Amino acid sequence: MNRPGRSEILKIGGEPRADLLPPELRLQRKAQQTRQRLWLGAGVLVVVMLLGTGLAAVQAFSVKMVLAAEQQRSAALLAEQKKFISVRAVQEEAGMVAAAQHVGTSTEIDLQKYLNAVQATLPGGVLLTSVTLDSGSPFQSYTQASVPLQGSRVATLSFTATSPTLPEVPAWLDSLTGLPGYADASPGSVTRADAAGAYTVNITMHINEAAFTNRFAAKGK
Repeated sequence: MNRPGRSEILKIGGEPRADLLPPELRLQRKAQQTRQRLWLGAGVLVVVMLLGTGLAAVQAFSVKMVLAAEQQRSAALLAEQKKFISVRAVQEEAGMVAAAQHVGTSTEIDLQKYLNAVQATLPGGVLLTSVTLDSGSPFQSYTQASVPLQGSRVATLSFTATSPTLPEVPAWLDSLTGLPGYADASPGSVTRADAAGAYTVNITMHINEAAFTNRFAAKGK
């Protein structure tokens, strides 16, 4: 019986509502699709591995080439340096000689020049008769005074002078203060052999490092 107000429509060629394929065939198609995806994934993985291996090989080759270039450059530099070995040896030998000269003369005092300067301070008629110089060495420091208030010294100059008249020792000691390297001076004994003889005076003078000649001192120091 038809209800009033509705009409029946017959559809031709519409989507079938029943699936008549066997379940085994449907499972087989799914398995085939899964295998295809696996093979595709494996192929992509192989391509990625090949690309990575190739990139690593290219980088390794580039590093090897850079290393070879640096080794070649180092070899060239060594070859150039060998040309100057003799020059360097002469320079090192000259440097050692200069250093030895500097050390060997670091405590040198020009005694003759210094005695001439001492002689110039003597009063008229006074002559030096004996001189003794006690100094240190480049390898051993000079013994310093144990008496307080005495300055440092590098040498001790002891000399004896004779004078026909009684010398003015204080004035003479004052004149010694103008000598280079003067540290201090002290008089010793003043003696006379007999009533008509000359006077003999002993003086001990300490000298500091300002008296060094510094012949081979480094320039600019």
